[in-house]
Amino acid sequence: MQTRSPFLNSIADFMYSRQYAKKSIETYLFWIAEFIHFHDKRHPVTMGNTEVEAFLDYLVLTKNVAARTQMTALNALSFLYKHVLKNELSLNLCFVKSSRQQKLPVVLTQEEVKKLMTKLHKRHLLVASLLYGSGLRLMEAMKLRVQDIDFDYKCIRIWNGKGNKHRVVTLAQELVPALRNQIIQVDEYLKLDLDNEQYAGVWLPHRLSKKYPGANKTLHWHFLFPSHKLSADPETGEIRRHHIDHSGIRKAVKAASINAGITKPVTPHTLRHSFATHLLQSGADIRTVQSQLGHTDVRTTQIYTHVLQQGANGVVSPLSKLY
Repeated sequence: MQTRSPFLNSIADFMYSRQYAKKSIETYLFWIAEFIHFHDKRHPVTMGNTEVEAFLDYLVLTKNVAARTQMTALNALSFLYKHVLKNELSLNLCFVKSSRQQKLPVVLTQEEVKKLMTKLHKRHLLVASLLYGSGLRLMEAMKLRVQDIDFDYKCIRIWNGKGNKHRVVTLAQELVPALRNQIIQVDEYLKLDLDNEQYAGVWLPHRLSKKYPGANKTLHWHFLFPSHKLSADPETGEIRRHHIDHSGIRKAVKAASINAGITKPVTPHTLRHSFATHLLQSGADIRTVQSQLGHTDVRTTQIYTHVLQQGANGVVSPLSKLY
């Protein structure tokens, strides 16, 4: 495994101290490292707007990246210069913007979803069911706490989703028994952990840990899908029980799709795409779907209408009239 430079490690420590998600930290460090290597390993403190513009041009003109990828790289560098180097980039950067169109999402039929679910192991089935049944992103499911499940109103509360937005999504009645059993398992883990003198409680954002002292050892705040083993907090070194690793779910979904004989490329996010498309297909209003997915702009949600319009729900092929 390639070791990071002291400079990148310092950025990682800075981001961890401000409670950034591990995936966000890894993504930002990747693009900052790419920027540094592109400029022959010059230190970012010796560079600025001109070098950032050249790098963003390179990503489009040479690497042909999509607009979203280019924007992620820009966000990483903006963070670096604003929060780490304390030397903000110009708001009027001049660079070639990617015009590569966004790919249409891969969507499973309901029959394919059913086949996929039958091939998943029990320990992965509930997570996958939430991705499809509630339209969750994978990391949103990983970060669920016990108290985020509202059995009375049949909904799930998502805190600090993409863009740090909160939302409430639907909960399928059929998942209630499995979720109650899952919470019983979380409680069993907690009882074992509380007998461990080294156990420091579940991780809570700094403000919440100050606001609710002692909450980190209560059932409500523990992760709904806890890891099977304890681990050291990367920031403090304290012993905690984190949520399960998302990579295991990715591998399980991919393997299940192959075993189910599905030829489409399937990832956990495919289940979210399928949730949105099937909702629209059943007559749901696009604004409702937008709210469930947590999209800021309805134009992001409209990509699912394109999937329907370009398929069986759209133009009728002239070949059909020959039969």
